[in-house]
Amino acid sequence: MSVNDTITAPAGFQAGSAACGIKESGGLDVGVLVADAPCAAAAVFTTNRFCGAPIVVGRQHVRGGKLRTIVVNSGCSNVATGRRGIADARKTCRIAAEILGAHETQILPASTGVIGRFLPMDKLERGIREALANLSDSSKAGHDFVRAIMTTDLRVKQACERVKINRTRVTIAGCCKGSGMIAPNMATMLAYLTTDAGIGPRRLRALLKAAADKTFNRVTVDECESTSDMVVVMASGRSTDVAGGRAESRFDAALQAVCQSLAYQIARDGEGATRVIEVTVRGAKTPRDAHQAARAVAVSPLVKTAVHGGDPNWGRIIQALGQTSVAYKPEAVVVMLDKTVLFRHGAPASGLSERKLAALMARKHVAITIDLNAGRAADRVLTCDLSRDYVRINADYRT
Repeated sequence: MSVNDTITAPAGFQAGSAACGIKESGGLDVGVLVADAPCAAAAVFTTNRFCGAPIVVGRQHVRGGKLRTIVVNSGCSNVATGRRGIADARKTCRIAAEILGAHETQILPASTGVIGRFLPMDKLERGIREALANLSDSSKAGHDFVRAIMTTDLRVKQACERVKINRTRVTIAGCCKGSGMIAPNMATMLAYLTTDAGIGPRRLRALLKAAADKTFNRVTVDECESTSDMVVVMASGRSTDVAGGRAESRFDAALQAVCQSLAYQIARDGEGATRVIEVTVRGAKTPRDAHQAARAVAVSPLVKTAVHGGDPNWGRIIQALGQTSVAYKPEAVVVMLDKTVLFRHGAPASGLSERKLAALMARKHVAITIDLNAGRAADRVLTCDLSRDYVRINADYRT
């Protein structure tokens, strides 16, 4: 019997999915994640001012710190749809609530896909009913839930951590979708986490926000912040209490490990991506400087295309760093590709081998490290290369 490492791995959760015809491909496009009973929950959402109707409703419903169910559809984002969009998001919650015998404020709606289209509510209602009729805590159910929320993703993205706390095993599992329109300012695309730990909503939200800041907020594919971004966590309490002290620290570490794995998988599956680029900045004067410098390099289309082509044109890294307002002296900056120094003392490092650098640039994981030698702060941003396929995928997104 295989180990279940999906979203249904923690005790107290089931998932269901259905194909209701929202996706033109006919694939799974409705997923439901259901707790056995209302449980502690927390979420962080996009800061995009044109956020989707499900974000508006979801913020209201999670405010009380309790959820029973998450209902997700793919293929239509229900964004820029006015009052009708809000009404459709609320109806989505009512449909699920009536079937489960729950209150509609215990349901969190989510949608992803094309912006500016109304939800086909007749199809969606059929999909919700079918998904709720085939609930299971099996590995297959968890896997199908992820497939149901995917759009341009090429890979299923899942992560699971098991840790002993108070002599009891605590499980944290997560899944997400996200490939393009990735530049999170709180989280990224749609990410869902479950745990059987016992923890209150207030502490859960604090830990989730901190984890998202360190992981999801440190990944970018195309520097386009989605209108539908959310990260949601539910804690069933079926295992042990983890609030406070060493127990909470161990839980927090496992939560961050799951989020970091999912964030990395998003960078790896960026639209058209062939390589993950990890930009690390150290020796910055302030944490803000460290992040600004790392992000400037990570979002540079010149850096991203050079990596795609395996071209060790490290001057593009210097250019991206130079246009920031970060505090440093150019002659003190050191730039490295993997463990090879490229730039030091304001000039190219001696003995550079173009062949060796090209080989490093062609790896699946390209590590760029910048030491500003201006302080002690550090940060890291994950991104991916920029390929011809990115243009093709987005040029043909609706056609």
